[in-house]
Amino acid sequence: MTPSVNALEVTVRLKRGLQSCSSNKTGSFSEAPCIVQTLLVSASDNSSCLAHLLIQVEIYANSSLAHNASENRTVIPNQVYQPLGPCPCNLTAGACDIRCCCDQECSSNAIELFREACFTGVFGGDVNPLFDQLCSVPRAHGVPGWFPFLCVQSSLANSPFLGHFYHGSVSSGPHAAFEVYLHTDPKDSSDFGYKQGDPLMTVEKAYFTVPQVSLAGQCVQNAPVGFLQNFDVRCIADLEVSREQGAIIDTKIKSGAIGGIVTPKIIYEEATDLDRFITSTETLLQAGSAPRNVTVEEHYVFRWNNNTISEINVRILRAEINAHQKGTMTQRFTVRFVSYNSGDEKETSGNPGYQLGRPIRAMDSNRANPVTLHLWQSAGRGLCTSATLRPVSFGEDALSGCLLEVAINENCTQLREKAVDMLDSLRQATHVAMRGNSDYNNLSDGWLEIIRADSPDTGADLSEGSADGTCLDVPAQLSIRILVSDAGAVEGITQQEILGAETRVSSVNWQFQCGLTCEQKADLFPLSASVQFIRIPAQLPRPPTRFQINFTEYDCNRNDVCWPQLLYPLTRYYQGEPYSQCLAKGFLLVFFAMLAVFLSDPWTRRCRAWHSAAIGGLIDHRL
Repeated sequence: MTPSVNALEVTVRLKRGLQSCSSNKTGSFSEAPCIVQTLLVSASDNSSCLAHLLIQVEIYANSSLAHNASENRTVIPNQVYQPLGPCPCNLTAGACDIRCCCDQECSSNAIELFREACFTGVFGGDVNPLFDQLCSVPRAHGVPGWFPFLCVQSSLANSPFLGHFYHGSVSSGPHAAFEVYLHTDPKDSSDFGYKQGDPLMTVEKAYFTVPQVSLAGQCVQNAPVGFLQNFDVRCIADLEVSREQGAIIDTKIKSGAIGGIVTPKIIYEEATDLDRFITSTETLLQAGSAPRNVTVEEHYVFRWNNNTISEINVRILRAEINAHQKGTMTQRFTVRFVSYNSGDEKETSGNPGYQLGRPIRAMDSNRANPVTLHLWQSAGRGLCTSATLRPVSFGEDALSGCLLEVAINENCTQLREKAVDMLDSLRQATHVAMRGNSDYNNLSDGWLEIIRADSPDTGADLSEGSADGTCLDVPAQLSIRILVSDAGAVEGITQQEILGAETRVSSVNWQFQCGLTCEQKADLFPLSASVQFIRIPAQLPRPPTRFQINFTEYDCNRNDVCWPQLLYPLTRYYQGEPYSQCLAKGFLLVFFAMLAVFLSDPWTRRCRAWHSAAIGGLIDHRL
């Protein structure tokens, strides 16, 4: 006996002869020798026995290594008609799992050892339990009197635990394969004009498709193009299976009028910098292999008039690669709808306020052409030299970056100048527009000067280089902060405007990263740029009252339970639905609540008592 842990260690040695297993096992150990040992442990206090523990062990020869378990195939039943796992607690193949009474590999003698402690529920093999909504199931103890309010009259074979709903009295037999028809005939209503969101149709009564990115992040090759829906997506394609898309040449699109047809005007261009699009390349040179063309960018411009399409312009950027080149390629697809009478002027980002997701309107007062604030769109290895630029979208906080190659003996002054040039390429604008339709030709039409915080000094005061590959105060981070606020409403739509913008550059200390040895190879210096939109309230918030300061348990911002918002959908602060619909739904909810109270057990017992009392009084009155 060990006093510290209050435990007793007992060692048992069996010197009796070996006893073979009595049951004939089936499975992977059917041909292996087997012996059984049984031990009875009793716990007693003085002369009274308190508990028994029967231990029976079946010992097999170590023949599992010679058995190839991969030869057998598991047949998965159809879950519509049979549970997928009839015995979930059967976790070990070819052996008996303790307390798993549904395990077919357990002998009857082994099951008798733990029959009183079998697993229950779905894990123990009850994979098709009765559910409470069946009318034939008695009401469970402790549930309200109105439960279930409505019940399902069905047989036990139609259970939701099988993954199949009840569809009627006639049940079809199991099919060899489950077939799903995803492709249906396209619905063509383009002869009467397109509506926003309608898919564009071709003369062959098929959808006009352009690769797009789905909600799951995957690239869908045959995605229909919606009328008046712009997008700009990038897809990753394999060079071995990617080919030049030439079907657009013979495509004719319905204009939206009866008998109207529009033929796209296509312009082909050749890509020069392939590192922007192709990564992880591996060229297999073979004699007589001719180069092939792949499409890296497709830009579609649709001109629309009312509910019809008047013109389609397509610009396709192609690249010539080796016929047996391997790797991945970044493809870009853009679709833009412009008005038929619009020229080359810059598109607005709202009228008058900004629209969410539209580019920020900016300009450089020293230049004639409009510019905007940008972020990096990395491609390939993520180098700054191959990164493209994308405009900053209104109301969307974003973070981007790229990598700058730096050698171990890099001149620190040149590194700072190079980093500043890369960061300044994102903020070439000097003014930002307050509204989404500010005129570029009139600087007084709501244009705000961008506040540029002092950039780090790249002068000669700092060290030009260091023997250990260290540079101090290297510009590395660009922060763009934009103040926005609500500026009224037009036809019930809130209009947002910009109140101010600031750009700030932060510096870091850089040191060349060496492995075991400092080799003469370039290191990567990360540059980053971030955009943050800060919302300024249109009116100053109302100061808290003394009650709100003292009784913080009623403060919705400090507690998980907010009692003042118990009836929030019925108040004027809820803007999700019209107030009349919210009020009607509230009354309907109150009606159902009162109906549930009237059908509950306390109310029915009281009604029965009143009814019995009324009948008793009527009988006494007659007597």
